[in-house]
Amino acid sequence: MTSFVEVQFPTDISYGANGGPMFMTDVVTTVSGHEQRNSKWSQARARYNVASGVKSETQWQALIAFFRARRGKAVGFRFKDWGDFKAVNQPLQSLGGDEYQLVKRYVSGAVVSERIISKPVAGTVKLYKNSILQVSGWSVDTATGIITTAHTGTLTVDFEFDVPVRFDTDELGLSMDSFNAGSWNNIPLIEVRV
Repeated sequence: MTSFVEVQFPTDISYGANGGPMFMTDVVTTVSGHEQRNSKWSQARARYNVASGVKSETQWQALIAFFRARRGKAVGFRFKDWGDFKAVNQPLQSLGGDEYQLVKRYVSGAVVSERIISKPVAGTVKLYKNSILQVSGWSVDTATGIITTAHTGTLTVDFEFDVPVRFDTDELGLSMDSFNAGSWNNIPLIEVRV
């Protein structure tokens, strides 16, 4: 069985989701009140709850079918994070030769954090050489985010992307509030490293 499928979670449900990036940090407070902090991850990992995005019977039936097809936690999939799904004028990360990885840069003052983008949305990637759009001479693998091109110079890209996630539960418990009206308290998703 495959552990990841290139299928996007229903966007009409993801639009109502909440969540975003998280880190794992150990904090030890000394007797004097000072802290020692140890960040265990160099890259953030996103967590979402899609329960609030389910607003109709049609959506919950689609969610149940999607959950069953992914077998709960077993199979990862694409998820559109409506709060962070675009990148504009981003540099490429060289992988050597004619291959480059898509990345998104987050800038806060003098700190720049790069996020590897492995799931660009097909048809949204635009490659620029010295600020001029290149319509040929390159290709992108939408399953890895790797661009192959013989172009040289200053290369930048615009694109939309999905987050690789999986359900963080093997149980999907619906509460029937009234006839044809149900709800969930928690339907967690978590980003996976692919």
